Amino acid sequence: MKTTRSNISAAARLSVAPMMDWTDRHCRFFHRQISRDALLYTEMVTAPAVIHGDRERLLGFDAAEHPVALQLGGSEPAELAEATRVAADFGYDEINLNVGCPSDRVQSGCFGAVLMERPGLVADCVAAMIAASPVEVTVKCRIGIDDQVPEEVLPDFLARVSSAGVTRVAIHARKAWLKGLSPKENRDIPPLDYPLVQRMKAAFPHLHISVNGGITGLKQAEGFLADGLDGVMVGRAAYHEPYEVLGRADAVIFGGPEGPDRFEVIDRMRPYIARHIATGGRLHQITRHMLGLFHGQPGARHWRRILSERANRPGAGLEVIEAALEPVRAEAA
Repeated sequence: MKTTRSNISAAARLSVAPMMDWTDRHCRFFHRQISRDALLYTEMVTAPAVIHGDRERLLGFDAAEHPVALQLGGSEPAELAEATRVAADFGYDEINLNVGCPSDRVQSGCFGAVLMERPGLVADCVAAMIAASPVEVTVKCRIGIDDQVPEEVLPDFLARVSSAGVTRVAIHARKAWLKGLSPKENRDIPPLDYPLVQRMKAAFPHLHISVNGGITGLKQAEGFLADGLDGVMVGRAAYHEPYEVLGRADAVIFGGPEGPDRFEVIDRMRPYIARHIATGGRLHQITRHMLGLFHGQPGARHWRRILSERANRPGAGLEVIEAALEPVRAEAA
């Protein structure tokens, strides 16, 4: 089925956040085998990289990943517009602008969370992207940075991007402290303010607002949706405990049939892994994303250990998967 704006908004009821070094194409393909319906995001790719770099390496993905969104980083409207045109040609269902990443590299390039200080520029950027894009353009932001007062800056920010044509926003419910905290510390230390995100939904009822930050599972996601938010974006929990977050999502969040069990997920991955290895890829490039599949299940420690120790060896293939599964099957018998 072709992905439309209404389809992609429905998929955004539950999404897996863009995460650098984690949500690459192999991770997304794996997550898609667990959930048919959740919206998946790429790692952030900078607009200059899209324009000047190896586009197939940066943007290529498997058609099975749909619905899938590309996250772009940048602060030059013309560059972002060109990158958006290129990305749309690759078939992405959504183009998202990063206004939330706190890393030093992002700050030095004047994009990511530092753009919370320049809402007018963000509005110019998304307006240019929307003009260039046949698919929806969205924004992922923070509630503020450093000494900003979120209750003051966030409504102004949302008003400006909304006026520029954005109708869907994901809000990480923490400030980003760019002065004195590392990117890792920015994931935990600034306090979460979920009520502020909920107030933004009340203040901007026409916006589709997803909440992000510190969300640990489906029960919490259900609560946010029941309280009136339009979507929930899950990050690290979806990566480290993928089946707990995504395994029942199609039924619990989207009202569809239950997804496959863990062993069926592996069955679905085997042909993909075999193709990757046959074209010169390494087993570890895929299985590093699968370590948490049996989280909390008997045999999970052995599954992780065998994959971690053997998947990166030269010539490693599907036999490593089978070896890692043996203790899990034995415990389940």
